[in-house]
Amino acid sequence: MSDSIRFHLDENVNPVVALALRRYGIDVTTTVEANLRSSNDEAHLAYAQQEKRVIVTHDDDFLRLAAATENHAGIAYCHKETRSIGQIIAALRLIYEVLTPEEIQGRVEYL
Repeated sequence: MSDSIRFHLDENVNPVVALALRRYGIDVTTTVEANLRSSNDEAHLAYAQQEKRVIVTHDDDFLRLAAATENHAGIAYCHKETRSIGQIIAALRLIYEVLTPEEIQGRVEYL
């Protein structure tokens, strides 16, 4: 497994977040880049698990999926419109800096 967390942003997360994280050298994919536009949440979860990426989402359906299985690379959840883009980026950078992929696997981190 990789030494660093890698992220996957679902389609509800502003793509500016991906651009900012990349400026810090963080590996991140978006829904469009992964050809997952209009795919269901299970498809996103399967992609992220296969690619060992933490899903970044505003969609509380992922919380229900996480409650049903720990077989995912991790979920970073932020309730929509409770944090600014800058706050989301800062929180994701902190997760990236302090957690390993093994530590976040099967967990939900609330931003």
